[in-house]
Amino acid sequence: MQVLCKATNGNAETHCCICGLGFVMFWDRQSRNERVAALHEIQETLRLHHRSAPGPEAHPTANFPVPDWSGLTELASAAQFGLTPSSGI
Repeated sequence: MQVLCKATNGNAETHCCICGLGFVMFWDRQSRNERVAALHEIQETLRLHHRSAPGPEAHPTANFPVPDWSGLTELASAAQFGLTPSSGI
């Protein structure tokens, strides 16, 4: 499952466990169990961002996929231009 994450100062769906920065997530419709399983991978990605910096600046300033795009090309293109797939939440 691919999830597009975007940093936010508003209502976040998850937070980085290191710096506390909040993120909203956009994903294709998936079951609740699949979304819960994906949260572990999202948290691991957020932790890995901190290899280069300790604060919120460690995270990408643009939307970023978790995991890296390996799916449909049109979804990768949409993410690159700041477009997000419809939220399945």
